[in-house]
Amino acid sequence: MDRFQALAVFTKVVELGSFARAAERLTLSTSAVSRQVADLEGHLGVRLLNRTTRRLSLTESGAAFLERAVQLLADLEEAESAVTATALVPRGTLRLSAPITFGERYLAPAIADFVAKYPEVKLDCELSDRFVDLVEEGFDLAVRIGRGGSGTLIARRLGAVRLICHASPDYLGRFGTPQVPEDLARHRCLTYAYLTTRDTWEFRDPSGAERTVRVSGPVHSNSGRLLVVLAAHGMAVCMEPDFAVRDELLAGRAIPILTAFEPPPIAVYAVYPSRRHLSAKVRAFVDFLAERFAGTPPWSLDD
Repeated sequence: MDRFQALAVFTKVVELGSFARAAERLTLSTSAVSRQVADLEGHLGVRLLNRTTRRLSLTESGAAFLERAVQLLADLEEAESAVTATALVPRGTLRLSAPITFGERYLAPAIADFVAKYPEVKLDCELSDRFVDLVEEGFDLAVRIGRGGSGTLIARRLGAVRLICHASPDYLGRFGTPQVPEDLARHRCLTYAYLTTRDTWEFRDPSGAERTVRVSGPVHSNSGRLLVVLAAHGMAVCMEPDFAVRDELLAGRAIPILTAFEPPPIAVYAVYPSRRHLSAKVRAFVDFLAERFAGTPPWSLDD
């Protein structure tokens, strides 16, 4: 027995004073309405209605139960309305995971503008370069670079970043400038823990053919910014996304190398759990980021 449906049938019978009229209003058969009330009485173990051929009347237990039933149904309707409103209007707390440097430099201004536009949304942000388990760790959304959805995740592309192979003027002055990717095997290189190819760097030559080279060097780290700073101090060659090395390039502390052999671009995704009904806060934030980063993104070196 569906108890909420039985409650709705019972209250409608009392309201209209007739099984037949209640059946007509609820688009049910009279026998179905009668059976619902009888099942409810059987479940409760009390008689709720006195039935005669001429009229229906509430028993003492029925009157007491009616008061509670009406309140329960009203509470249910209010709860449904609140949830429906939440589904339509962005509100509540949105738990977000994003890479550290990208989050600090490009998501922070976006978040400020988003909250100004949607003041009923609060963000709980965790910046980390690791790939969090959205479902297990309770995140609504992640911004990821280079890794999108899976069987349980939906990914929306927000843009792309370019990997820039670079070194400081001091390093290049001491060790020379690599001319082809294979030259890197003889150079000191800084490697990044979360790069999918890790110690193998990929390039494309002018014809579009892939060129790969194994690299090694004095430092391996899960912090891209650490590697960029070390490279700017002349330690080794580094390959990091444009948004991470942009300041060093513009200031002349880093010089792009192997520019004729550009690595494949890496997509930036908004990733969220696969759900049938996507919350308004997540939908609004993803749409906001997609619009903000459309065209030439703010981290691009081409602007």
